[in-house]
Amino acid sequence: MARSEPGGLAPWREWALVGGIILLDAVTKYLAVDRLAPVHIPHPVLGEAVRLTLVYNPGAAFGLHLGAWSRPIFIALTLVALGVVWSLYRASAPTARARVVALAAIAGGAIGNLIDRVRSPRGVVDFVDIGVGAWRWPTFNVADTAVTLGALTLAVVLWREDASAARRREQGAERAPPS
Repeated sequence: MARSEPGGLAPWREWALVGGIILLDAVTKYLAVDRLAPVHIPHPVLGEAVRLTLVYNPGAAFGLHLGAWSRPIFIALTLVALGVVWSLYRASAPTARARVVALAAIAGGAIGNLIDRVRSPRGVVDFVDIGVGAWRWPTFNVADTAVTLGALTLAVVLWREDASAARRREQGAERAPPS
């Protein structure tokens, strides 16, 4: 990540954000495995609304599972996604701070879950359990949160970039002399 021009994030900050997410994800997963075992036993934090429940997810987001091939397929898909994130990063303007932060969050989260997939056939460690009664959101972790927030931020940033480019095209067309 080679961003050092005025207005952009310094390269060390980008790597620090990616590394910080990976580290926070690893530490929280370690603590979840160490303190929440056995699996599927809820530990209330804010009543039943927020619980810590250790689960292993061999699939992807929302429990998407592709059978015996889930692990290699999701490892490959994560590597492809990281390649796309890297390409978007390389194409980013040095002043595109929100875009770079979003991409760093996505990369950090993707790498955090990739480490779990490579390390263990049991799957990704998830432990944050939110919901009311039987209505529960799929259990998630720090890496999932980083990917989700990064992706939402990136979507807004790209939408704004497209809208801004469209306005510039319209203004350019209005200023052009008639042919």
